[in-house]
Amino acid sequence: MSKQALSRFSLVLLTAGLCALAALPALADSQARIVRLSDVQGSVQIDKNSGAGFENAFVNLPITQGTQLQTRDRGRAEVEFEDGSTLRLAPNSTLEFITLGLNDAGKRISAIHLVEGMAYVNWLGKSGDEFTLSFSLEKISLDHAAHFRVDTSAQAANLAVFKGDIEVEGPAGKVAVEKKKTATFDVANNDKYALASNIEEEPLDSWDKEAIAYHDQYAKNNNTPYGYGYSDLNYYGAYTNVPGYGMMWQPYFTGIGWDPFMDGAWAWYPGFGYMFVSAYPWGWTPYMYGNWMFVPGFGWMWQPGYWGSFIGVPRVVGRPPVNFHPPIVPATGSAKTVIVGRGGAVSTLASSRFTVRAGSAGIGIPRGSISNLGHLNREVAKTGFVAVHSQPQFSASSGRMGGFGGGRSYGAAPVSHSAGSISTGHVSSGGVHR
Repeated sequence: MSKQALSRFSLVLLTAGLCALAALPALADSQARIVRLSDVQGSVQIDKNSGAGFENAFVNLPITQGTQLQTRDRGRAEVEFEDGSTLRLAPNSTLEFITLGLNDAGKRISAIHLVEGMAYVNWLGKSGDEFTLSFSLEKISLDHAAHFRVDTSAQAANLAVFKGDIEVEGPAGKVAVEKKKTATFDVANNDKYALASNIEEEPLDSWDKEAIAYHDQYAKNNNTPYGYGYSDLNYYGAYTNVPGYGMMWQPYFTGIGWDPFMDGAWAWYPGFGYMFVSAYPWGWTPYMYGNWMFVPGFGWMWQPGYWGSFIGVPRVVGRPPVNFHPPIVPATGSAKTVIVGRGGAVSTLASSRFTVRAGSAGIGIPRGSISNLGHLNREVAKTGFVAVHSQPQFSASSGRMGGFGGGRSYGAAPVSHSAGSISTGHVSSGGVHR
């Protein structure tokens, strides 16, 4: 290695080391937890408890204790917990994360309050973790698997149980709500409840069902300690056994010149400081754990590991390209979000026809909207870009969401390669799957 290359490599390592030191406040409290804002569609706002109030939310933002989420008329959001459990927030809803911590035995404790609106919860009940959801004057406490829908307003609250048995505690006492039954609480009458032996379907039930099916399909064979983010890794990329490196993961549609830190934001959290938030739909696990490195002949790849604790500043090891700029933590003293490149990503009501380009790394492709991204990735590597037809992301059974009308499930969404769909271009094979 030349002196110039050695000097540049040493500078990169020094910069990465300083960044890691800057992230130490995030690890100061061993009881602290973060969960993932895993999907954002339409207008969603977040209050990070930083004193800045509500601001626009985007995918992969960490959620910490004290955070609030708020959806507008056409906004929807999903939150993933460490074990892969999920919570989905419907439009015109507000949610507060009262507690995200660990008990003395090391079990996770999650206490959440649904202020208004509707939420779907698919709690997997792994490892004895405790989950509490409060709404109206009621409280649900879980230490086992359950899947349910709850909505609350100034007039009434409803709990519909899809899977598992749930006990609800409130002013009228405790009530057991079994699978496929509904409890209604009269807010004006001290939450007096009534039970129904059926569940009335809501327009967004299909969205919840298809989102669960997506996670179930793509989170299979997970051999990591965490479930959050794993389904997106399997959908938007693939693992490769690279000689001398071991099992490495790489997103599809990278292309020459791409690096993992081109697009995103630095988000500030009290007690944690600045944390890097990736704009890519798969961009959670590779930025919280493991290492990024540039592998000759393959491009940027992620190496799993370092599962002991999350990090706020991603690790970069090895010899990066000459023009690479490592992620630098913004100067402290401000709680403002600092945009990098195109900034954070929000899912939109995308057209059924769009173009996938090399270097996009999955941005613009809604979860589950196209089947077999691996095949499409090989086509993009040959031509540089491919026009595709897709299905909407997790359709709702009602048109009230606008653009999320009924359609086939994600698993059936075809990739169209008609003669007019592929425009020839050029992209180097470096940095893309072969």
